[in-house]
Amino acid sequence: MTSTAQQSVNTLDHVADPLALIDVDHIRFLVGNAKQAAYFYASAFGFTVEQVSDLTTGSRSAAKYLLTQGNIRLLLETPLSKDAAGSEEIRRYGDGVKDIALTVFDATKAYEQALRNGGESAYEPTVIKDAHGTVTMAGVKTYGRVVHTFVSRSGQYHLPTVKSGGQFLPGFRMMKDFALNEYNRQHPCGLKFFDHCVGNVEEGKMNHWVKWYEDVLGFKMFKHFDDKDIGTEYSALMSKVMASGNHLIKMPINEPAEGKKKSQIQEYLEWHDMTPGVQHLALRTDDELHSVAELRRRGVDFLGIPETYYEGVWKRVEAMLKSHGHDGVKEDHQRVRDLGILVDADDEGYLLQLFTKPLQDRPTLFFEIICRRGSQSFGKGNFKALFEALELEQEKRGNL
Repeated sequence: MTSTAQQSVNTLDHVADPLALIDVDHIRFLVGNAKQAAYFYASAFGFTVEQVSDLTTGSRSAAKYLLTQGNIRLLLETPLSKDAAGSEEIRRYGDGVKDIALTVFDATKAYEQALRNGGESAYEPTVIKDAHGTVTMAGVKTYGRVVHTFVSRSGQYHLPTVKSGGQFLPGFRMMKDFALNEYNRQHPCGLKFFDHCVGNVEEGKMNHWVKWYEDVLGFKMFKHFDDKDIGTEYSALMSKVMASGNHLIKMPINEPAEGKKKSQIQEYLEWHDMTPGVQHLALRTDDELHSVAELRRRGVDFLGIPETYYEGVWKRVEAMLKSHGHDGVKEDHQRVRDLGILVDADDEGYLLQLFTKPLQDRPTLFFEIICRRGSQSFGKGNFKALFEALELEQEKRGNL
């Protein structure tokens, strides 16, 4: 997250609330082949393959690759035997997000508070340490397969040190000779940090998980969208955005809504063994045009936006900005159109966004690339165009 947001969390917050959040520590994926997945995310999205823990470092149960870009940390994990933790999940769900890990001041106290608040343990506090420092981790279950791990760090494993290239955990080694790392430094994609993380849950369960985030983690409602906001003639969804007390972490929760045909949420669930999970990760950039152009050049597949979208978008967006005293969209309009980028505005400013197609063969997890110019919303004005694009893809897959 941004340094400004991080500075808003201090020791007084910690004393008052053990669940005060410092940052997204990392997001852990379970994948079928971590080595190959690392190459994909490095090549397609420009991530640095920074560190590894595998058989060569003494890890007999799993191979783990740490990928970084800006303040984004992805941990790709593959179990090394059929009985190892995570093997059955990969069989059931394919590659996807298992853990949204949150940095706190004291992982044990955060875990204990979450349990007192009604949370269910995923695993008890675990201390990993060596001569250089200590990392404590403890997890609670959230929707479906997903876990929130609380992480507290000390010594050379302190988060600022990790951000500057320090060792992620005891037992990891640096990947200084990974060839794509130098290429990615010379051709950056400009992705900075996690903007938000979206979960899909079963119909009728959205409010249950909204209450869970309120009660267990102390989050508050940030935005609310219903089927009138997010829908077309054929499909719709409901969504509520939950945010931590300092708005550092935002977690939209989606559920399917009734429509003539199958919604994208229902499609996700059916290809995810009817189990809730993370639908997409939104990655922030300061320059949407540069990031999308570079990602397209690398072969990233984005949703195709109908040409008709651009016939009305500028009038709508500029009118909204003008009515609230904001300047117009500064990015080149033709370039935005050429790159297929979506634009929206609200009373605070505007945003640019674009969504990838699913990152694996099952139509489940995807990425969003987002740039905010004041707007703190989620592109409400783009929902119809986005849904129409998604429905075209669902139809191609035979899932609409």
